[in-house]
This record gives sequence, structure tokens and C-alpha cells, in this order.
Amino acid sequence: MKRLNELTIAEAHRMFNRGDISSVDVTQACLDEIHSLDGSLHAFLDTYAEDALMSAKQADIRRERGDINGQLDGIPIALKDNLLHQGKTVTAGSKILSGYVSVTDATVVRKLKEQGVVILGRTNMDEFAMGSSTERSVYGPTRHPRDPDRVPGGSSGGSAVATAANFCLASLGSDTGGSIRQPASFCGVVGFKPTYGRVSRSGLIAMASSFDQIGPLTRSVEDAAIIFEAIQGQDPLDQTTSDHMLFHPAWRDDLNGVRIGLPRQAWEGGMSNGVRKTVSTAVEVMESAGATVVEINLPYTDEALAAYYILMSCEVSANLARFDGMRYGLRLEDLPLFETYAQTRAEGFGAEVKRRILLGTYALSQGYYDAYYLQAKKVQTLIRHAYETALRDVDVLLMPTTPTTAFKIGEKTVDPLAMYLEDIFTVGANVTGLPAVSVPCGFFEGLPVGMHLIGRPFGEAELLAFARVYEEKAL
Repeated sequence: MKRLNELTIAEAHRMFNRGDISSVDVTQACLDEIHSLDGSLHAFLDTYAEDALMSAKQADIRRERGDINGQLDGIPIALKDNLLHQGKTVTAGSKILSGYVSVTDATVVRKLKEQGVVILGRTNMDEFAMGSSTERSVYGPTRHPRDPDRVPGGSSGGSAVATAANFCLASLGSDTGGSIRQPASFCGVVGFKPTYGRVSRSGLIAMASSFDQIGPLTRSVEDAAIIFEAIQGQDPLDQTTSDHMLFHPAWRDDLNGVRIGLPRQAWEGGMSNGVRKTVSTAVEVMESAGATVVEINLPYTDEALAAYYILMSCEVSANLARFDGMRYGLRLEDLPLFETYAQTRAEGFGAEVKRRILLGTYALSQGYYDAYYLQAKKVQTLIRHAYETALRDVDVLLMPTTPTTAFKIGEKTVDPLAMYLEDIFTVGANVTGLPAVSVPCGFFEGLPVGMHLIGRPFGEAELLAFARVYEEKAL
């Protein structure tokens, strides 16, 4: 029998409604687990035990009155440390924002509060979401829930570990080049990135604004759909949000009539034999559920990584210019104006953040703009066309989420290019803005492996339905 903190959102909601358990029961079980285990895993930077239990009590009172806000009412979740939460410290894993207390809620946080969610705390992350291992946080690394000598992935590693280790029933992360899906794969949970523009970025501390997207990390596909349905929608505070018809789940029993494309360029190399074998078995499950699986051509798969790292760095250079020691966060005192800017940023930013700022500034500088930024934008157009063409012939693209299972702590920090290659299968969905989900599909040598599905723009209902069929057939 599952412990209370091991329940899915859907299971907890049903048990709440039957009166079997209370929100206080589940919240306390999560807090107890955090107290017991998080000292060694370091998924959380802050927990809000008193506030969380008060929110849980209020949810239980509403339920007694028959005044339920929805499926998330009373559900304890965690927030990545780059989502503004009014009255709480938010640092994006960086020294330069140490001590910053948010004066407002991110739109997604406000929407979750309106649903009656219990917020347990904020989770660790790579500084400003720049990393694939959650080793780049100024507050120390987060460790893998199955093997503490390994990384949990990143940059939403704290959220992935919090969900996988049963510290919460679900969590929110942000995904710029795979930062939800890659740690979800490493930790064995579901990680979902919606179509760009589906979810408001207002109140998300920006890394690269044209790629960033907020999404859930959960223990089931159904739970991912529940959270996504709550946080989606157009927002006047984010002009990139879409007025497209809202998502509603449309579950199905099989995959009859569904065409799944295996991109040749992804499957020909670049992954470990263990990952290949595990995901290939998952493909067989999809076929047994009625899907037709075909090999397809997807040009510019490798170029997507190069284009992403140029464009992302350029946006990082622009977005992080605001962190100057003048308005909030760290400021070195008793210096002239220019030196205050320079020394505050030198002291406040970590090595990876500085690297990406410098790369982006260089690519945008006079004499190099056309060769780097403009060329990368042209390649991005080619990549978008390639995915659009592929998805005319198939309903979904399938590949591994990551080329390997979780690697050892410290194994790739000295080689930035090796770390960047962790995003090889995930960046395409960010460069094109397409929805994508990582679903656990087994283990290799005791470590989780994720299957990566990419769908059509605003095709989340179809994409999640396919993922859920696999999840149910694989159980």
C-alpha cells in the first residue's frame, strides 16, 4: 500500500473526496519525508512548513463545506527557485539574488494558489537555469534520489528529486533546452514542456525568453495534465502567450491509427547501448498498443544544439544585464559606479553564467552578429521547417530523452561541451517551440531511463494521450 506522500495527485484527490485522508495528513507526510531525507539530497532550499500546514487546514475546511476549488485543492507541491512567490526569498540559485524577497507572485503561482495548492517550498536549481546537473547552484549540488554519488540532471534537478523522492506530490520547473525533461528522465518521473506560449512566463526569472517555458514534473501523465490544465492560458502580463483553444485531456485506450516517427539522425548514434535497448523496448510496447512505427528523416538534429547554444547565450547576455547591484540582490558597497556594476557581477555570478554572458555578448557584437546570431536564426528557421515537415507524416516523434543515464557528480563540470551534449535530444523542442514530454520507460543498471515524445504545436491533448497509453500498457 502506498504511503500518503507516494500518492499521485489524482489518487489523493479521490481519497480526499471519499474522506479517507485529509490534506493535512498528506502535507505532514511530505514534510516528514523532507525532514528525514533531504539533508542528504538537498532538493529544497527552503521549506514553508507552517504556511503549508495552514494552507492544508484551509483546504480541508473548504472540503468539509463542499467548496472545493478543483483537483489540486489541498495538493502539496514544490516550486523551482526561479518562480516568484510573494513574500518568499527567490534566488534562481545565484549569489547575486541572495536575500531577494519577491513582491509578487508569478502568474503560474497565482493560478495554483487560486486552485488551493499547498506550496511546500522552493527547490534547488543550476544558477539561472544554466546547467544539466544541478551542480551549478551557489547553494551546493542536489543529489540523485537513487544514487547520491550521481547528479539528478538539471536545471530543474531539485524539482525532479523532490517529486521522485516523495517530498511532494508534484513540482513545477522551467525548461529552456530540456531543463524539465532531462532531470525527469534521470530521476524516473514525468516531465512535460508545453508548447511555447501556452503557459505565462510572467514571474519566471528569465534565462532565454524565446525558449523558456514552465511545466510540471509529476509521478504520472495524468497528473501532468492536471497541473498543465490549471496553469495554461493567455496572460496580459506575457505578450507571448497564445489565445489558442485551451487544453483539455482527451484520453484514449490504445494507439490504433497512430503513426510514430523515429528520427534516423537521433537513433543512429549519440546514446549509450543501455539507453538504446531500454527505449527500444518501450517502442515495442507502443507497437503492441496499435501504433505504426516508422523511421523518418529529421535534418538539422545536430545543428539544433549549436543554434540553441548561440541564440540562448545571446538572450542570456541581454536578460542578465538587469542584475547590476542597483535595484535588488547583492551589491558591493563603497565603490564608484562602474566598479560597483563590474565587481558586483564578478562576485555575484558563477563561472557558467559568466561563460554564457560572454559568449552571447561576443556573438552579438559588431563584426560577429551576422556570422553567429543571424546565422543561428536562419538555422532555427530550417529546423522549424524540418520538424513541421516530419510531423505532417507522423503524429509524434520518439527518441530517448537523454543519451545516457545519470552521470557521476563532478564527471562533466570540467568540460562544458560534454555537459551541453546532455541536451542533444531535448533542445529541438525548445528551438521549435513544440510540446514534449519525458516518460519513464525502465531502468538500466538500476538507473531510470526516459522516453521522449514530441508533438505538434498546441497538440498537448494528443501528445499526453499517447504518453498515458504507453504508461498504462507498460505497468
